[in-house]
Parts: sequence; C-alpha cells; structure tokens
Amino acid sequence: MQRRLVLIFLAACLFGAEGPYDPKANPATDLKRAMERARQENKHVLLDVGGEWCSWCHRLDRFFAANAELLAFRESRFVFLKVNFSPENENKEFLAQYPKIEGYPHLIVLDCNGKLLRSQETDVLEEGKGYNLQRFNDFLKSWAPKR
Repeated sequence: MQRRLVLIFLAACLFGAEGPYDPKANPATDLKRAMERARQENKHVLLDVGGEWCSWCHRLDRFFAANAELLAFRESRFVFLKVNFSPENENKEFLAQYPKIEGYPHLIVLDCNGKLLRSQETDVLEEGKGYNLQRFNDFLKSWAPKR
C-alpha cells in the first residue's frame, strides 16, 4: 500500500494529477468507459469539469498532488475523469444533462450507472488560495461508495 501511495504521489507531481483538460476528448465516450471501470471496481465516477485556462483547476491538481493520502483515497473509490470546458469546446451537449455549473472547477459525482449523486461547487472546499484538506476529505468520504 505504501509503495502505491508513493507511485500515485510521484505521478501526480509529474503530470499534474491526471494531465490536462482535453478540448478534443469526447466526454460521452470517456464517461462510458469510466462507468464500465467503476462497475468492475465497485467505484463511483468523479467528474472534474474545468479547463486549462482555470487557475483554480490547476490549484486543484496541485492540491491532490500534495496530499498523497487524499489522492490515494480518491483513486481507491472513484474513477476520476476530467471534462473540458473552454472556448475551444464547452461540451454543452454533454454538460446539459447535469445541473447548471456556476464556477470552475466543478465536481460531479455519479454512481457506476451514471446516476447523478452530487453536483458540487468547489468554492465551499476552498481555503485561502487553495483547498481545505479536511473539507475535501469529508466530501470524498461522503460520496464514496460504501464497502
């Protein structure tokens, strides 16, 4: 387990958690794959809606990278998927199926079948120029599948 934490932490530091938001990605196809994996692994799906233009989105990536245990918990209970929202591609059709998003990044928790469990503005998880570890931990634990 400790080796896995170290590997997740190193990957997050090197690649900004999961890499960039991709305006060319097809979120519907990606979500279908994420739900298949979530069903196989008894996980929920965590959508992170944002863009490369979004400073708070990058802060969120760095926050996960700096908190290996939180990242490991997220990876153990959720299939994580970034969904791009940018001038190049707003993914309007895909995002229309969810509640209106007021700010970015925005988190959406789905069960393994795609049922909406939570649509979460991240401002309530913020603290100063970053995120609050306890609030984020509580959020993830509240919406993680029971084991």
